[in-house]
Amino acid sequence: MITIKEVKTKSQQNQFVDFPTKLYKSCEYYVHPLRMDEMKLFDKNNVYYKDCDAVYYLAYKDDNPKPVGRIAGILQKAYNQKTKEKRIRFTRFDCIDDQEVATTLFNAVENWAKEKGMNVVHGPLGFNDLDREGLLIEGFDYLATFEEQYNFEYYPRLIEKCGYSKEVDWFEYRLFPPKEMDARVQRLSFSVLKRYNLKIAKEKSKKKYINKYKEGIFNIIDEAYGPLYGTIPFTDELRNQIICQFESFLKLKYIVTILDENDKVIAFGFVIPSLSDAIRKSKGRIFPFGIFRLLRAIKFGKRADFGLIGVNQKYLNKGLPAVVINEIMKTMIEEKLEYCETNLMLEDNVKIQNIWDNYDHIQHKRRRCYIKGLDKKIAIKKTKTDDKKGSSTKDKVINKTENKTSGKASTKTANKSGSKSTKTFDKNEKVKAIKSAKPTKK
Repeated sequence: MITIKEVKTKSQQNQFVDFPTKLYKSCEYYVHPLRMDEMKLFDKNNVYYKDCDAVYYLAYKDDNPKPVGRIAGILQKAYNQKTKEKRIRFTRFDCIDDQEVATTLFNAVENWAKEKGMNVVHGPLGFNDLDREGLLIEGFDYLATFEEQYNFEYYPRLIEKCGYSKEVDWFEYRLFPPKEMDARVQRLSFSVLKRYNLKIAKEKSKKKYINKYKEGIFNIIDEAYGPLYGTIPFTDELRNQIICQFESFLKLKYIVTILDENDKVIAFGFVIPSLSDAIRKSKGRIFPFGIFRLLRAIKFGKRADFGLIGVNQKYLNKGLPAVVINEIMKTMIEEKLEYCETNLMLEDNVKIQNIWDNYDHIQHKRRRCYIKGLDKKIAIKKTKTDDKKGSSTKDKVINKTENKTSGKASTKTANKSGSKSTKTFDKNEKVKAIKSAKPTKK
């Protein structure tokens, strides 16, 4: 018999947060969220609850006091107001491979949604666009990034048998820096800056840099990402909380901000040193030894995770995303980084994906957001999933040259999938991609 309990007590809060740690104990690809951040979910004063209601459930089997699954529901009021819909998000779903447990957990969230007067459940999605989102459906044999969630291969089956279908997919890429920058791309980037009287921001202090440009960067995030799936505007309180969460992980040289002649932010982009190995070894705990692993990863790490790219609407289609990426690639070469993970990118975002064609890359992961209507009157449009056998994203390998350091990773992918595709891009195609690029994380 499966028993569902709403998380109320401190003991249950600990069980909720620690359940994935135990479930993925022997998994080498799972990266824990920071435990201290997850525990803050139960703080009633958390800024998330200014615009959200949330509920947390644990599943128990028979008389065993140890949980066998968990799930949370979020009523994101700002998103519903923006879309004029009545949706509940599910998040933090983790479960043993047991359909009865999964079904009981989703029933709990769906019943809560009906109590709130909602008629659609979708997810996995978090409180905002910077929370972990998307269910991994391809790329199970790659280490997760700190920013995104890993899940076992049986999760999609459990969710789909609960009546959920695809709403959107995201791709993830691994980018490998070139040995040296293309001189023509360099000249074109310089020409774009000069033509529009732009410059790249420079500051000696990271704190001063963030304080000076944070407002402009967040304004662009709201402007550029506002129309995209799942996004909400960032309030001042939420902006401050995000800065507190991520500021210590940022390196000044990994941030690119482009200014106009009045020092107004008109484009930005940044990467974060990869924290995956450090956090995985510490199981998401900062103390007593996790802090030292994190500091070492930030200072000496040889991998990075792509954060965001954004451009002011007035400067769209002027090549600025490619200029930002060009600056980031220069830093990757200087820092001798092995590769950079892009995190999530909507599957139909062709323009930004075209920029990756200028660099060695592999598309190695795919994530999905599911949806289910709770009212027969609500028509849910099912999207073609493209989940044919043999069409795994692991097959999609693109190399500019054969004998590069990144070739090792590409060969590894080819060996796993049994096929390899090669594509070469000349300089004219690079120029075309830069001129037509449109910015967006997703």
